[in-house]
Amino acid sequence: MISEKIAVVLLSGGLDSSTVLAIAQEQGFTPVTLTFRYGQRHSAEIDVAAKLAKKAGIARHVVADIDLRAFGGSALTADIDVPKHRSDAEIGEGIPITYVPARNTVFLSYALALAETTGAMDVFIGVNALDYSGYPDCRPEFVAAFETVMNLATKVGVEGERPLKLHTPLIDMTKADIVRKGTSLGVNYGETLSCYDPTPEGDHCGECDACHLRKKGFIEAGISDPTRYAN
Repeated sequence: MISEKIAVVLLSGGLDSSTVLAIAQEQGFTPVTLTFRYGQRHSAEIDVAAKLAKKAGIARHVVADIDLRAFGGSALTADIDVPKHRSDAEIGEGIPITYVPARNTVFLSYALALAETTGAMDVFIGVNALDYSGYPDCRPEFVAAFETVMNLATKVGVEGERPLKLHTPLIDMTKADIVRKGTSLGVNYGETLSCYDPTPEGDHCGECDACHLRKKGFIEAGISDPTRYAN
């Protein structure tokens, strides 16, 4: 029998995904968390995600290995410099080199397979269409299209008592909104890692797009930033 309270939650170890995990639990779901080792240069996030899952009391935390370095094309998976010191305007212009080709499509396909094998009818992902408007796989149109795929391409989607649901609770929120929401749910952002180019000690570089938006979010939320920045 399928439980409507199990949900697969994509957990990268960052600010957004840790907030999504807290939201899923707030909504009464029992999460199964899913993290990817995909050849990312900021692989320290994998251990961070495991620690977050353990602290949240997650009974099953899955780390899936897929090597997107085989395709490259991104500053996160190839020998390409991570952009630093960019302004809001520069970050919001075009599709940045930190975009990993088809990453969310690949991740959600794995999440869908995990959902089918764990009896979950719900999948949560921390995509955001405001701060990362240049990422094509963070748009509402993509979310709606993939949810359709979820129900067309699976046994449970065809035979289940209700449709599979793709939850994107952060999609219309600013980074400040996300910080406020997570703080209200008790998320310790000092334990998360968002940086694209962290130091060997695990500190945020303080200069990449992810760090810029993270800093901005705490400032605009009026909440003290617990993040360790190298710069």
